[in-house]
Amino acid sequence: MSKSVTMSDIAERIGISTVAVSKALSGQKGVSAELREQVKKTASEMGYKVKSSVQKKSSLSNNIGLLVAERYISDNSFYFKFIRALSTEMQKKGNYVFLHTLTQKSEDNGVLPDIFFHQRVDGIIILGQIADKYTKAVLDTKIPIVFLDFYNELTSDSCIISDSFYGTYEMTNYLIANGHKNIAFVGNIHSTSSIQDRFLGYSKSLMEHNIPVHDYFVISDRDTQTGKYIPIELPMIMPTAFVCNCDEVACKLITQLKESGYRVPDDISVTGFDNSVYSSISSPNITTIEVNTEQMGKIAVESLMTKIRSPRAVTGMIQVKGKILYKDSVAAINFS
Repeated sequence: MSKSVTMSDIAERIGISTVAVSKALSGQKGVSAELREQVKKTASEMGYKVKSSVQKKSSLSNNIGLLVAERYISDNSFYFKFIRALSTEMQKKGNYVFLHTLTQKSEDNGVLPDIFFHQRVDGIIILGQIADKYTKAVLDTKIPIVFLDFYNELTSDSCIISDSFYGTYEMTNYLIANGHKNIAFVGNIHSTSSIQDRFLGYSKSLMEHNIPVHDYFVISDRDTQTGKYIPIELPMIMPTAFVCNCDEVACKLITQLKESGYRVPDDISVTGFDNSVYSSISSPNITTIEVNTEQMGKIAVESLMTKIRSPRAVTGMIQVKGKILYKDSVAAINFS
């Protein structure tokens, strides 16, 4: 049986966004007459079956879309905790989850998956930060949407985040209480909103203790555009502690420090964030911030249900506090 032609297929053939295809086929404003004819002609040639927009659903589908960029998914991805929490909460409410993994190419080109069209889902949860261009395309669909684990000026109407600022503020305070003054931060502060907030929490703690924030102690861990990890460059002047933006980076750093002849935590302390599997498989186990994924998932589902019932509802930004898990990667140093 041949695969049905989708709006995404038509968009890729012409080189335009899926939103533009949808507008052209449904007679909406926002596309030129020439482009509308081109879309209709291409759709006919490809055998696309137009579904009538006149037929309205008498009830909800009970289907919820979950969109996550593929760069956030790996064998040990922290985001699987979110996916499990969301799925569990959806099932409690009698809903089904359609997981769509967003490729880098689709994100770059603004190509939306078919779950955004034909009333296949009642609402969408977007997990993890995506490009502004793609966020705008998603919002243009007018489907009820909640953003989970990131925020910016486009998403602040309905987003749920962990309190990254206060978590890292507390963690840095903990290191200072243990005698550390030369503390570095590891994370690309231009990459995601959560990394930015974690850097700001680290900076606030240092400033409150009259410790300068040195540029050479702010170390990148990933490429800004792709989000892929890059080699960590150790500073010429070594700190006594590293505050890492996540456990995976902390785990990689500990391995690198050991290979360079340093002992963790005897010589250098390292902290993480998330309480992912990396905090436990690392030797030593990593002192980290546990993110309350279950609570965040529950709030995300409740917020989306509110928006589905009342499309104009604004749930706002909701922050969920985590807690420090004291493990084995931090040691006190001489206070003299």
